[in-house]
Amino acid sequence: MQTRLDYSKAAPGSVQAMYRLQKYVDESGLERSLLELVKTRVSQINGCAYCIDMHTKDARALGESEQRLYALNAWRETPFYTDRERAALGWAEAITLISQSHASDEEFEAARAHFSEAELVNLTMAIITINSWNRLAIAFRTPVGTYQPH
Repeated sequence: MQTRLDYSKAAPGSVQAMYRLQKYVDESGLERSLLELVKTRVSQINGCAYCIDMHTKDARALGESEQRLYALNAWRETPFYTDRERAALGWAEAITLISQSHASDEEFEAARAHFSEAELVNLTMAIITINSWNRLAIAFRTPVGTYQPH
């Protein structure tokens, strides 16, 4: 697939704003492993190959198991995730697919049972951020496969 344009060069201010939002999320206090699961699951839903590649590599670098990464798109049917991770994944799906359920009260309460109010806002910001990165990578065809974790 051919890159359409380098959005970081075409509008560097926009990418700098995204990096500031990402920095906020990264420093929000949420577990890094949880964030990588959420980023990967959202990227699966959106079909963002670049971000799936990136976040599975980052998760593995943090010690995430291949089994949990392989089963992520079927997380409801497996015993591999904690209740907190399940709540985060459910909320991530609800926010990513917001036109389907409009983040129902049931979905909200399921997340709220495992996250403080501040954590729930920060988790939502993490979901919003990865959805935005997915849209940039998909829209402009960011080349897949070259990313290496730091």
